[in-house]
Amino acid sequence: MADVGVLSAHLLASFQRQLFGQMATQGHDRLRPRHGAVMAYLDRDGTRASELSERSGAHKQVIGTLVDELEELGYVTRRPDPADRRAKLVVPTELGLDQMTKARAFIGEMERRYAEAVGEDRFATFKAVFAEIAGS
Repeated sequence: MADVGVLSAHLLASFQRQLFGQMATQGHDRLRPRHGAVMAYLDRDGTRASELSERSGAHKQVIGTLVDELEELGYVTRRPDPADRRAKLVVPTELGLDQMTKARAFIGEMERRYAEAVGEDRFATFKAVFAEIAGS
């Protein structure tokens, strides 16, 4: 059996292929897996780039480049943070909110399929253990 790194990579690749394939059929064909470092961690009301970096584990410069790309694609905009005028929030646009809603729904479907395939209890245990390991 492959080690946990290889298994994790295979799971991520399969997950991204399914998710971004589905997003493409729903009008979001210009998004790429790299954009997940922003879109997967973005709050509906906006999130500072430094927080996106922290949540995703991506370097601040990478997040800045991704936000630039997503802004150009129409998924996000930058706005002053009302809590600190010097800071900017990355805020999803209507297009961004549509993608976020559709992605969450599809991820829910994928997780239901995984649970059906291996059993709900086993999948719940897998997810809990995976979260514990990923958080350590």
